[in-house]
Amino acid sequence: MECNQQFKWLIIAMICPLIAGASSSMSKRDSSCPKENLNITGGTFVLSKGYSHGSLLRYICPNGYYPSVQSRLCQEGHWTSKTKTRKTPECKKITCPNPCVFENGEVIPYKDKYYVNDTTTYSCRSDCTFRGSAVRVCKPNGKWSGSTPVCECDSDHCPDPGVPPGSSRTGNMFNLGDKVTYRCESPLTLTGSKVRVCLDGGQWSGTEPQCYADFTYDTPKEASEAFSSSLKSSLAVSQQYEKEDQQGKKITMNQGGKLDIYIAVDASGSIYERDFENAKTTIKMLIEKISYYPVSPNYEILIFATYVTRIISMRDFKNNEDARNLMNILKGLDDFNYEHIGEHTGTNIAKVYTTIFQSMKIEELNNATAFSESQQIIILFTDGQANMGGDPKRKVNPIKHLVIKNDPMRERNLDLYVFGVGVDVNQEDINGLVSQRDQEKYFFKLKDLTEVQKMFDDMIDESTSVGLCGIVWEGLENKRRAFPWLAQINIQHPSTSKGSNCMGSLVSSSYILTAAHCFKEGDTPNKIIVKLEKDLVVKVKKYTLHPKYNPKAKQHMGIQEYYEFDVALIQLEKAVEMSFNLRPICIPCTRETNGALKLSESEGTCRKHEEILMNNELVEAAFTSDIDTDNSPKYIKNIMIKLGKYRDACVEDAKKAKGINVKNAREVVTDNFLCSGGNEPKTDDVACKGMFDFCHRDGSLYLVLIYCKIN
Repeated sequence: MECNQQFKWLIIAMICPLIAGASSSMSKRDSSCPKENLNITGGTFVLSKGYSHGSLLRYICPNGYYPSVQSRLCQEGHWTSKTKTRKTPECKKITCPNPCVFENGEVIPYKDKYYVNDTTTYSCRSDCTFRGSAVRVCKPNGKWSGSTPVCECDSDHCPDPGVPPGSSRTGNMFNLGDKVTYRCESPLTLTGSKVRVCLDGGQWSGTEPQCYADFTYDTPKEASEAFSSSLKSSLAVSQQYEKEDQQGKKITMNQGGKLDIYIAVDASGSIYERDFENAKTTIKMLIEKISYYPVSPNYEILIFATYVTRIISMRDFKNNEDARNLMNILKGLDDFNYEHIGEHTGTNIAKVYTTIFQSMKIEELNNATAFSESQQIIILFTDGQANMGGDPKRKVNPIKHLVIKNDPMRERNLDLYVFGVGVDVNQEDINGLVSQRDQEKYFFKLKDLTEVQKMFDDMIDESTSVGLCGIVWEGLENKRRAFPWLAQINIQHPSTSKGSNCMGSLVSSSYILTAAHCFKEGDTPNKIIVKLEKDLVVKVKKYTLHPKYNPKAKQHMGIQEYYEFDVALIQLEKAVEMSFNLRPICIPCTRETNGALKLSESEGTCRKHEEILMNNELVEAAFTSDIDTDNSPKYIKNIMIKLGKYRDACVEDAKKAKGINVKNAREVVTDNFLCSGGNEPKTDDVACKGMFDFCHRDGSLYLVLIYCKIN
């Protein structure tokens, strides 16, 4: 009896704390926070749920200012904040990161702090070459206009990567395999690559780092330009496995696209209810935006808080005709209400990536070949405050391993984007969740979802008006696809029994660029045959030689044949239809080349194109003068374009050529020529007879910069 009595008391003792705990939790949920001492000097604030438990207070300042305390959260009857201070919050003037980290030159003016609209100018020492923006202005979002200025003082394998404002760099050797490391001045946060490695192609790995303050945002215009450029390149990758008969057209749904897009939206307690509705609208806008491109993606759409809800799964989208109907997907979005989250208001970003990994794994198990050939894109919208589920970065790594498979050539098959929305985005944490590639941006921080929608609005026109130029993908077995702009030109001259076999480059759907010396007087368009991809022969409407082309122009100076202005344009009778096998070459100073170089509209100047393409004193290039039966290059030979200190010796070699008898080699090789050849620093393949490679003697020489071949 006594033993039973003790047992009863033990049960009561165990139950009471549980009951008490539940009561305490409910009282916390019902408690409200005080209305006093919430004002901010020079600004105002908004509340997500009034003064009740879980309400988020956000401070708002006028343009050009930021709040010293970004936000507060009502918890257990108290207002909490990430910023620990007893001072009254105030609106402070926005500053830009310190530009005086600029090396090997001078910044004017030198100041302790730089505020909105402050202007700085940059210049180099006399023995250095300047690139980047010579004048920069501090913008209202806390960023400098233009690009990072750099003084290039020595020629190594890779160009000087520079020191972005607000950062410091460790490492001053830029040869193959060398590393540079960056860190930001406190309290700035680094986005981009902390460590960069000099790669074989003369490029730096990763993304140029930037140092941003908590109050720094991307404007809709900045985000639109960067996201559109990156997305366009990503969508182009998805076309490389399409069937030959697609000719660049949209893949119909029942054929199964080679592009899988995962879109995940944060619906946790730290997101306003009205923001959640805006998020659903944003998804619709994004899907509409992608529909303007010549692809038909497969979609998985997820909404997450503590748990993850699939609006549509990747497997259902591919297998269920009703599920593939975008109208049904949009209806599913509309039917999902904010209340569906209920009490599960955590931010479990790790769970999102785990769920996406599971979907990808199912796709791989279902059809390994199709999965290997598919482009994977993940787009996440969040406030960045992961508070459960562990470190999201660890959940991204299995996705990378599954798609990339430790093969650097497959890195292009995975794109990881994050849109951080709101004042409390944790930039440092999100930096580990996105792809990092040179000249591309994958993390965007915007003030709210209205700004995101403005960004998508700005992208619509650009997506339909600017096409893709000849971006080349390394490692393709199909050599024609590696050089999709290549044209074979056969001309039957009426004045002789012999014809000319030349090569050219497609520069638009209606024009081909080739050499003027291919033509002779009396040639007519009907005697010109142009072959593009295999079995595609097109008729010529007319051809035009450069008006200054004259091979005899300098015979009186001892130059028997002179090839400056040796270019011609061939106009086709009908525009050709673009495909992955048929695409124009990238021409500098064009919007299409901006896309190939991953430059925004504002960044993409002629000068910037030259800086990127001619980024060293020795620039890798390749040429070919013969093609195979499938209209792909038969032989590809590698050369070095000689610039800077190497150019003079290269130009002097021109005097050794047959038919040249001059004292001044610059009469032969003017500034309009690129120069290659010779034996320094190593022996180049020869493009034409003799030891110099600025001529076009043995049929039209076709040359392409290696940079294009790795992007």
